[in-house]
Amino acid sequence: MKQFGRLVTIVVTVLRFGLDEVALSVFRQRWVRALVRIVTIGRRLDAPRGERLRQGLERLGPIFVKFGQVLSTRRDLIPLDVADQLARLQDRVPPFPAAASRALVEKAFNRRIDEIFASFEVEPVASASIAQVHFAVLKDGREVAVKVLRPGMLKVIDQDLSLLHLLARWVERLSHDARRLKLREVVAEFDGHLHDELDLVREAANASQLRTNMKGLNLVLVPEMVWELCTASVLVMERMKGVPISQIERIRAAGVDIPKLARDGVTIFFTQVFRDGFFHADMHPGNIQVSLDPSTFGRYIALDFGIVGTLTDTDKEYLAYNFIAFFRRDYKRVAELHIESGWVPRETRVDALEAAIRTVCEPMFDRPLREISLGQVLLRLFQTSRRFNVQIQPQLVLLQKTLLNIEGLGRDLDPDLDLWTTAKPFLERWMNEQVGWRGLLRRLEREVPGYTKLLPQLPRLVHQALQHAADPTENATLAALLAEQRRTNRLLQTVLWAGAGFVAGALVVRLFTLWHG
Repeated sequence: MKQFGRLVTIVVTVLRFGLDEVALSVFRQRWVRALVRIVTIGRRLDAPRGERLRQGLERLGPIFVKFGQVLSTRRDLIPLDVADQLARLQDRVPPFPAAASRALVEKAFNRRIDEIFASFEVEPVASASIAQVHFAVLKDGREVAVKVLRPGMLKVIDQDLSLLHLLARWVERLSHDARRLKLREVVAEFDGHLHDELDLVREAANASQLRTNMKGLNLVLVPEMVWELCTASVLVMERMKGVPISQIERIRAAGVDIPKLARDGVTIFFTQVFRDGFFHADMHPGNIQVSLDPSTFGRYIALDFGIVGTLTDTDKEYLAYNFIAFFRRDYKRVAELHIESGWVPRETRVDALEAAIRTVCEPMFDRPLREISLGQVLLRLFQTSRRFNVQIQPQLVLLQKTLLNIEGLGRDLDPDLDLWTTAKPFLERWMNEQVGWRGLLRRLEREVPGYTKLLPQLPRLVHQALQHAADPTENATLAALLAEQRRTNRLLQTVLWAGAGFVAGALVVRLFTLWHG
């Protein structure tokens, strides 16, 4: 019943703010257009369409606001007047009352606000769909930003997510495409990320991890968390001083190298994805600033870490192989990788899939960002995936969304940026480190401590297994132990050969030095 009530609220809001214009532009069926005209007879809409769309999404709540934030970064896909209005959803959602914000802070710490802070700015500096931010000064003089969760968010989000789960089940029953796209799994993934965003302690942990990961890169700043003042509903962090990335003219006037800034953004993204497997997944312009401080001039400042994406080593390697094959225009290898991974049926013809991928991707190369649209490319790839029954991977949906954000940001900064040429050297270097000697040594370094613990036990374990070999139930254990012993032997052989190689190399260098000394 609650789901039905929420659905009615959504329909009423859509009609009230004229969001049905979106339906008219998307659905071409005559009966849909006729139905919309009938139910909206006599309605007057005086405000511009972009303003109405923004207000309607604000009224509908956090999930719809996040959808608008993603759209706002894609000026290549939507009209500029609509994009300008949707950009206000990034950090200018109407704030909740200052008294409520103070009360929430005092409740979280069970203390009066003047006992915690030397000063607290009542007016929020930013307000988004999930929380709003106030500047403050701690008793020890540190300048901080205080993030306060909007009251009542969990109830609203749970209602919308419950409705999305229901709709996903219905659509999957009716549509083969929805089953292929794993719609229910995608909604479940989205559900998990949204609930994570409602726990500000988790956000603080995400920020701390990103700060550690990015420390040696010297391209991006991440605020330090004030851990003793972090709770599930209130988060206190170091105040960052920068210029919003959307104020490009101001950044350029300050002397920042804009093309370098665009390239750095690509480097940061691919480092987080392929090196760390842990990436900031909400990179709309409201969450990104640029430092003008002389000590960190021209570096990015990352904010809002409620949504992060993670990738397994398997995901990273598979994606890297795909990207490199793509950069080399080896579409046959891309097709083979899709088949090997099980993303497409085994019986798929490699040459047919190769030709389809080439048709979509080849027009993108050797062209600046201003002349291509990754959004349009992804749309065509989805159309191709339908033909070949490609199974969409829900864990990569967040990555695709972030990649769209990165492309939109790069387009605004430097339309002449060649996204693919910028990324290719990084990926090739990463792959060399993973599959070359450095990668081998790192893996050996991780594995050796475990094997030093296991090796002394292997003879005893094998002896016990041999005693029970006659028992059929023990055969599987014996086979596993023998396989592990063979694997250990191979590893030790590799270590010995690698050690011998290093020793031989050192001797050659030493003899060469003595000879020429």
